[in-house]
Amino acid sequence: MPGLETLALSVVIGRGARFETLEQSGWSHLLEHMVFKGAGPRSSRQIVEAIESEGGQINAATGYERTSFQVRALKGGLGLAMEIIADLIRRPTLLAADLVREKQVIAQEIAEAADAPDDYVFDLAQTAAFGDHPLGRPILGTVASIETATPTSLEAFRAGLYDPASIVISASGAVDEGELLALAEAWFGDATPHPAALPMAPSRFLGGAQPKVRRLEQAHLVLMLPAPSACDEAYFPIRVFAEALGGGMSSRLFQEARERRGLAYGIDAYADCYQDGGVLGIYAGCAPGDAAELAKVAAGELLALTQNMEDAELSRAKAQLKASLFMARESALARAEQSAGQTLLFDRLFTANDIGASIDAVSTKDVRAAGEGLLTSGLTASAVLGTKAASKASQGFSRTLVG
Repeated sequence: MPGLETLALSVVIGRGARFETLEQSGWSHLLEHMVFKGAGPRSSRQIVEAIESEGGQINAATGYERTSFQVRALKGGLGLAMEIIADLIRRPTLLAADLVREKQVIAQEIAEAADAPDDYVFDLAQTAAFGDHPLGRPILGTVASIETATPTSLEAFRAGLYDPASIVISASGAVDEGELLALAEAWFGDATPHPAALPMAPSRFLGGAQPKVRRLEQAHLVLMLPAPSACDEAYFPIRVFAEALGGGMSSRLFQEARERRGLAYGIDAYADCYQDGGVLGIYAGCAPGDAAELAKVAAGELLALTQNMEDAELSRAKAQLKASLFMARESALARAEQSAGQTLLFDRLFTANDIGASIDAVSTKDVRAAGEGLLTSGLTASAVLGTKAASKASQGFSRTLVG
């Protein structure tokens, strides 16, 4: 990316919480924490001091299908960044005393998530959609499941999860390609695929409801339908559908639920697409007494969009989607992460022109077909967090859509 004085390095592993057994729930996230306690020749403090003394920032993230280690640095900082990330992934110390303390930290993180209703409701919704499948479990796991991890069992889990065959090294910004390749060879060149790499259980959208009564001033709703995967030809149509449904202030949900009826302060729609499936989701926060009506309105707008989409609406949704994707590409870190994701899924990179052309090619017919595809299974999933008055929202959403 010419003109930048900074760079971003992302080493992304194509495995995450989706590769856990029930007994290992939360171990991917626990492991991501633990490698920062010490790796290679450095202690926890020495890891962050080495990066920050050169003006850099280091972070990591665990998802269902990926684990990502990231460094942002000034020009010239690629060598140190690669060395430290390689140590984190390949040579963590995993000491017993550190594990005891980190379990306590993550227990507080789990408690914090449970106390944040607009976070917790998404965990409930994943369970409603996928049941006891790994996609239906919180990425953080439970206090009980992380408690069973030992340094030995966590090391064995690391060897399978961080399988070198699923690692992509991606860099963006002020980066020299020759230097990047030499560093990758130096720090990862002797890595070989692990014979016991963890398998991925096929996804299956089961549907159901997860109402949770809690005394809150506002009810929180997540309403879901099964959607195409990231590799499906309907990927861009479903992204455009989600944008038109609830992607901005001109979207159908915002205009109908908030502007016209005053039922919600915040409401939006999104598409989460995994390797072999996905969900179309709607999130809203509202007064508990309005939850059932709001769910019916949301279902009605979704149905209406499958039946009729105006050309102007399509153009607006495509422009918004392109803007969000292209704006992300202007960040070195987002570019590195996006490139790694494309490589893991497709073994190739897509230019801005490729992405723009795919979005531009979406027609109203494609969007309607994508919307109709959401309803073919007859399954819905929902989570409602709030007082008892809000609990009928799940029923209202499901009945409006599938009877």
